[in-house]
Amino acid sequence: MDDRDMNELFAALGRSRFRARFRLGAREAAYLRQRGIETVLVHARQFVESRLAAAEPANDGKQTPMRNHPVFIAQHATATCCRGCLERWHGIARGRALTAEEIDHIVRVIEVWLRRQPI
Repeated sequence: MDDRDMNELFAALGRSRFRARFRLGAREAAYLRQRGIETVLVHARQFVESRLAAAEPANDGKQTPMRNHPVFIAQHATATCCRGCLERWHGIARGRALTAEEIDHIVRVIEVWLRRQPI
């Protein structure tokens, strides 16, 4: 996904009342400041690989909490929280395991959102 596509994605997410309402809370912002973006992105990759990458993830649609980690907030804000949202917003089909490229895309989208947050 090039920068133009990323900007288009974020513009569309910004038009969604649900997606646009997400912001890091004080706890999540402090965590991001204390741990740093690189560590948090390692967590993002781990969460995506363990919670989303399978063809049929356990509890799909309910596997991503709404708080307590900056990545969880970012996932809801960027529609990378479940396979249904990945299909609808990112064109990543359900019913098959995610590819390495798709995992990279998801982590990159989370990264862009986190870097845009005031901390």
